[in-house]
Amino acid sequence: MLHVHNLSKTLGDFRLEPISFSAAAGDYFVLLGESGAGKTVILELIAGLLKPDQGSIALNGADVTRAAIQKRGIGLVYQDHALFPHMSVRENIAYGIRDPNVRVEDLAEKLGATALLDRDTATLSLGESQRVALARALAVSPQILLLDEPLASLDCQSKTRIRSLLRDLNAAGQTIVHVTHDFEEAMALASKVAILEGNRITQEGTPDEVFHTPRSEFVANFVGIRNFFKGALQPIADEVAEFSVGALTFLVATATTAPHGSLVLKSEDVTVSASRPEGSARNAFEGTIVEMETVRLGIELTIDVGVKLFAMVAKVPHREVRYQPGMKVWASFKATAARFIPDEVAK
Repeated sequence: MLHVHNLSKTLGDFRLEPISFSAAAGDYFVLLGESGAGKTVILELIAGLLKPDQGSIALNGADVTRAAIQKRGIGLVYQDHALFPHMSVRENIAYGIRDPNVRVEDLAEKLGATALLDRDTATLSLGESQRVALARALAVSPQILLLDEPLASLDCQSKTRIRSLLRDLNAAGQTIVHVTHDFEEAMALASKVAILEGNRITQEGTPDEVFHTPRSEFVANFVGIRNFFKGALQPIADEVAEFSVGALTFLVATATTAPHGSLVLKSEDVTVSASRPEGSARNAFEGTIVEMETVRLGIELTIDVGVKLFAMVAKVPHREVRYQPGMKVWASFKATAARFIPDEVAK
């Protein structure tokens, strides 16, 4: 349905490198990237608010690269909602209606905004404003709904509600292209994900493909995997291999025989103890805690074992052991916890 080919744009010191991607009808396509990577620029190019320096945009097979905004059949919702302050909620929603069969009341009911229709936009909460902005965007009966960081300014409860609403819209057939810097948001909503790295797309696929097989350290870190190593693989037994990074060797469960690649390991799969661990973990290394950070899941430790290894510990065990920077600890993980990605996959 949407096909973007070699699209690029220079704005002052910013340059969006040529990018290409496609979103099929009914997709929930999420473009994931850091602030300043060009996500909003991409949406404005698709919507027609900006003209590309090169490349093309096609909708349902028709080239709309130079088409007028109102001819594209696209709805755009910005992070700050951009409601018209001099209009009521009802007037905001009605602004884009061109089809006499589309009614403000139906859109408001669909978005859970019926009780807001006669309100002044200045009296709305952020969550209420987002509902109204979505209703206004849907008033044009868009082929594609473009969302610019739609959950960024919302509190946790409002985020949950709007996520559910977006899922319902997509399930009803609405094609959505959503840009965000939050990988958990992408994981919760996307049917397809593209990673924007250095102003260009470096990986694309289903959430499982992208989040479980990151092709670069940037992608791994961006999707919450802190342990990413480049190295060499040497099979030593049936579906067991040694992975060497520098002078360190990890045992890995893999049937792959590719000689070079990347190893990814979730920090929550690394166990930390004050003494050498007993049990089934085939990788155990003594090291020194060099950094600690409180995160959502607990305390993340950075441990120097010859390379920096990231480990997650719960806050209760941390209070019991009293981990501190400079402390000697053992870090261990099972061979099955690490995932090897051959270089031919990671290209």
